[in-house]
Amino acid sequence: MQLTKKSLSFFSAIALSLGLVACGGGDKPADSQSKAETNAAAPADADTLAKIKAADKIRIGVFGDKPPFGYVDADGKNQGFDVEIARELTKDLLGSPDKVEFVLTEAANRVEYAKSGKVDLVLANFTQTPERAEVVDFATPYMQVSLGVISPANAKITDIAQLKGKTLLVNKGTTADAYFTKNHPEITLLKFDQNTETFDALKDGRGVALAHDNALLWAWAKENPNFEVAIGKLGEPENIAPAVKKGDAALLNWVNEEIATMKKDGRLTAAYEKTLKPVYGDKVKPEELLAP
Repeated sequence: MQLTKKSLSFFSAIALSLGLVACGGGDKPADSQSKAETNAAAPADADTLAKIKAADKIRIGVFGDKPPFGYVDADGKNQGFDVEIARELTKDLLGSPDKVEFVLTEAANRVEYAKSGKVDLVLANFTQTPERAEVVDFATPYMQVSLGVISPANAKITDIAQLKGKTLLVNKGTTADAYFTKNHPEITLLKFDQNTETFDALKDGRGVALAHDNALLWAWAKENPNFEVAIGKLGEPENIAPAVKKGDAALLNWVNEEIATMKKDGRLTAAYEKTLKPVYGDKVKPEELLAP
């Protein structure tokens, strides 16, 4: 799905500085001095949830080039399934969906953005894996996907064995990258940072096929009928979940509660109906993609 993008400029997030209680000089009562020392030893930053509320703004990492999950439309606005969820979370937390600052991310830097605090929350079609769970904290999953492989309709790849000694296109830092690197060293991988680059390479014939989440591939194939997802499910299904900085318990617990609420009150299904059903139609059922 090729979309004309307007360039976006993103302002840096509001920085909050929480001053420590200073220890004054002179003669102080012992109990006052003790309190000052206790305050000085306290963490310099409050939890992220409190900081978000104080700033009245939440920074959420989303894709800018992965329709229908996260992309920038012709008017320069963020759209997609992940974006709808982000707006719902923001509305519940801060009272308005407009109080979100979308930070565009790529697959390879989602972990770093969460770890470094460049974003408060990652909602960029992030597959939950044991390796990633060691460095970020995943919230309750909202989607489930499998890997898929797309290839030209007139030269379909229907079996992994057909890829031996050939070039397969993947995005850096994705589960497709990890899966084929680990399990199929006999296949040459050509890696790109951005989805648009990867799919353009498929169109240009720089690889015989492209591996990615099947949900994305089905959407792209609909807009590019000369290509077919001949391998629709590869390996075990995996969860897509929001992620926060490791140890950020307050924000993690809040997101967990929100995702559970959105499942119960129908807003997650509504987001699917708005952003994904127009793409998949009746070919894919909501229960095939939405996490229980």
